[in-house]
Amino acid sequence: MTKTILYARVSTADQTLAHQKTQAEAAGFTIDEVVADNGVSGVSTALADRPEGKRLFDILRRGDTLVVRWVDRLGRDYRDVSDTIGEFMRRGVVVKTVINGMTFDGATTDPMQQAVRDALIAFMAATAQAQAEATKEAQRAGIEHAKAQGGRYRGRKPSYNREQLQAVQNLLGQGVGTSEIGRATELSRQTVLRIKADPVEAEANLAAWGL
Repeated sequence: MTKTILYARVSTADQTLAHQKTQAEAAGFTIDEVVADNGVSGVSTALADRPEGKRLFDILRRGDTLVVRWVDRLGRDYRDVSDTIGEFMRRGVVVKTVINGMTFDGATTDPMQQAVRDALIAFMAATAQAQAEATKEAQRAGIEHAKAQGGRYRGRKPSYNREQLQAVQNLLGQGVGTSEIGRATELSRQTVLRIKADPVEAEANLAAWGL
């Protein structure tokens, strides 16, 4: 019997396994098992090198479905993400994302369809890495900005957490509309617009509050 497995990578205190599972179920997935890695970087640690990530390669069988919130849960390195999805497809595993509802499988034998599919995987993998690099730079600039304020004025506590901010930045990088991003991240459209207008300031607000 085939099964549907949700893989979650929880890399910060703001991210929760329960939230990722709830999002997947709200998108219509019936999850048979959850596999999760906690406190693991998607930039420096390949999926096959993570404690629970290794298990996916052992337990997933032909016909099974692997569900992830987005490809950045698999990793934030272009080559690693591309190779990982390709390996699962070769094994007959279907990879699906909660955000954008993407489906990747190895069912098609048409070379043109394969080329389009592989190009899309490459684009999403590259976007994950580029977004990670942009987020790191924004965090650095935000922390420096917060330090420059000397902690004298922190302003209102942000209405978003680290996970939501990263999700907004990821989706903006994909060209997703602000209203759709708001629904996906459970933030108001105005908050999404503020983050879009000044990502460095958004990072600074989190840094000022130690979030």
